[in-house]
Amino acid sequence: MSKTSKIALVTRLSDAAEDTWLALLRAALPQEDIQSLRHLPAQEAASVEIAIVANPDPAALQTLPNLVWVQSLWAGVERLVAELPQFTPPIVRLIDPQLARNMSEAALAWTYYLFRDMPAYAAHQRARDWVQEPYRSAREVSVGILGLGALGAASARRLQEQDFNVLGWSRSQKSLEGITCLSGEDGFDTLLSRSDIVICLLPLTSTTTGLLNAAAFGRMKQSAALINFARGPIVDTAALCAALDAQQIKHAVLDVFDQEPLPAASPLWTQAGITVLPHISGPTDPRTGAQVAADNIRKYRETGTIAQSVDLTVGY
Repeated sequence: MSKTSKIALVTRLSDAAEDTWLALLRAALPQEDIQSLRHLPAQEAASVEIAIVANPDPAALQTLPNLVWVQSLWAGVERLVAELPQFTPPIVRLIDPQLARNMSEAALAWTYYLFRDMPAYAAHQRARDWVQEPYRSAREVSVGILGLGALGAASARRLQEQDFNVLGWSRSQKSLEGITCLSGEDGFDTLLSRSDIVICLLPLTSTTTGLLNAAAFGRMKQSAALINFARGPIVDTAALCAALDAQQIKHAVLDVFDQEPLPAASPLWTQAGITVLPHISGPTDPRTGAQVAADNIRKYRETGTIAQSVDLTVGY
């Protein structure tokens, strides 16, 4: 392990966005030589042990022959894992408390949007109807969160603090004070059947792709709503549209899609019962993200310890 080895920043971001990350990372790690791979001479690539990445071109990482490990600047790494099936250096996800806070804000905001019937009032305005929807208290509303990792746990706590009844489901059993924690197939069915609002915060893996399908929507309450802040392919879009058309579920807030940006020709823009968001629920804050990455790199330089990396067998 060389303390003078270069660090490569490898992204498919715009030049301006990459320059912002470079400035923040260099400020957080003044003792390091951090270079954009775009401007790193090929003969210097062999000295790179650490790559900091944001949606990198897989071919670019293959130009770093002595890479020891990779620090992602995103929390989600499924695309990176999928595009690098034979990649062996450890990949470290960004686990940033600020990101969890940002996501919990979105979970609360859009839960309130559904809880206080904002879609119905928007429809009443378009129809010029003066209609007052019946009020219900937060204590009467159950919110189910699929995925109890760092983002899901933070969202569950924030919703519970606002008096919602919160249920959570995860692959392995979790324990969160004040939250009904479920796991397994029976737990999945229980969460769907009891929740008025279901929030998806699961990672995209081979087992979660298409998890929210026609059968899942059939288990939900007829008046229930869905929020997807995870990844588009977790939801079977055709089945969702059919469930909305049949009034099997009431509304869906979608922040993620199979293809992004969502094509202008997509019927989801005008599908009744869908609110479209442009992937804004859990933005990475470059200032705090750079500090988290810097802390992981400092620890590696000092002790040789690489932060917990992605389990490639499950995809996160």
